[in-house]
Amino acid sequence: MTEQYDAIVIGAGHNGLVCAALLGKAGRKVLVLEANEQVGGAAVTRRFADDYSVPACAHLLYQLQPQVKKDLGLNIALASDDMETVALSTDGQHVRYSGDRVQGVSDADAASYREFHRRMGRFANLLQTYLNKPPPRLGTKDRKDLVTLARLGLDLRMLGRKEMREFLRLIGMNIHDEVTERFESKLLKGALSLDAVVGTHLGPRSPNTIMTYLYRLAGNAGRLAAPAGGMGAVSEALAQAARSHGVTIRTGMPVQRVIVDNGRVTGVETQNGENFASFTVISNADPKTTILNLVGARHVETGFARRISNIRMQGNAAKLHLALDGLPVVQGLEKKDFGARLLIAPDEHYVERAFNPAKYGETSPEPVLEISIPSFRDSTLAPTGKHVLSAIVQYAPYRLKKGWDKAAREAFKETTLRKITEFMPDIDGRITAVELLTPVDIEQEFHMGGGHWHHGEFTLDQFMFVRPVSGAAQYAMPLDGLFLCGAGTHPGGGVSGAAGRNAARAILGREKSA
Repeated sequence: MTEQYDAIVIGAGHNGLVCAALLGKAGRKVLVLEANEQVGGAAVTRRFADDYSVPACAHLLYQLQPQVKKDLGLNIALASDDMETVALSTDGQHVRYSGDRVQGVSDADAASYREFHRRMGRFANLLQTYLNKPPPRLGTKDRKDLVTLARLGLDLRMLGRKEMREFLRLIGMNIHDEVTERFESKLLKGALSLDAVVGTHLGPRSPNTIMTYLYRLAGNAGRLAAPAGGMGAVSEALAQAARSHGVTIRTGMPVQRVIVDNGRVTGVETQNGENFASFTVISNADPKTTILNLVGARHVETGFARRISNIRMQGNAAKLHLALDGLPVVQGLEKKDFGARLLIAPDEHYVERAFNPAKYGETSPEPVLEISIPSFRDSTLAPTGKHVLSAIVQYAPYRLKKGWDKAAREAFKETTLRKITEFMPDIDGRITAVELLTPVDIEQEFHMGGGHWHHGEFTLDQFMFVRPVSGAAQYAMPLDGLFLCGAGTHPGGGVSGAAGRNAARAILGREKSA
């Protein structure tokens, strides 16, 4: 006899775990089915070489929502809190910033940066409020939606007339125009440009990159942290919280299809043929995978299936892992500085030029990088005296014109290592193992369609009221009992837990009103 559950969650990524934990906390009988042998989705720590472990995809923690930590009583040990960012220069004259503090720039730039950070922080705080609740539906007469819309208008007015106009002016703008207007320092402009586009298919001149920058700040005011044990420690803490509330988590159980009977979901079937019954199925997979593959387009209206199929969700970032027999030499850096986030983005024009080839299905000959050496802060990740380097590398388009064959992988790996060597000249002699994950690899390992971290490009036409698509922004799909809780829903990707929390609250709210 098939066991009946109150809810089944497909995927034990961090949002799926948050959603399951909150439903379990509310007394629901919940089952989580994860395709991989390890929980966490893209927020995992795994071995990639003998005795070397690395945060395999997400490698820094800066967006986990305080509401999620409070609701689940999370206490995550940090190897590093409030990490500094160092924008590297080949001559050792680096620019450093953390919070509203910046070094290595003129007094005028320092003052301008403080004002820039204050304003962006205020706008990010406004945005954060609405990241942690389902977006209101447009054109609705529902009282709850109307109240949320009215509250949004009131919160905008409370910024003051000048700041409200500035917010509305900036939200659709590109980061390039803003930084070139405000700053002289090339390194500072390059670093802030990279902050706005990391993980996206956007360049500094692309519209909406002010919004992506604000989204990055709308967690912990952009404060960077590294969990002890890597990002997998966050997922393990969420899994522990879920189990403490009675949630059953089964790994190595890929779901093959969502079972639909007479217009409503009734459970799921796994690839090994097991069936699990529930009238509530919540998918942490991306919207395309959920609707077009797991459910099947025939079970939804043609127009809805078309809108889902048109979601832009092709990743453009690769992940590089290096096993090192010691710390590399970087001119101008002291040993303590290797605990910082290191950026290779010499100026805003460089970042834009790096993006240009990706528009035509080609990799960047001069890539931009966000580098972390997590073993410097956490000795459990590498043998004593040795280290792991983790880097996000842009731009590497999912749909490479000639395909991601062995030659293309090797060529981009060599291009990336050559760029790192410009800043770390002895690193070639330090490397004992290399792993490069292209967007295709990220798709396969972490089950993210297109290898895109956000499960869909993060732009105004795929944000808030229309994420993932119009008519489905409040987590419930147009099929009775089916919900989404992953990064493809509001508010988007990043290890924040907001989508999972919002989805759980939406599901519980519908149960109360039923």
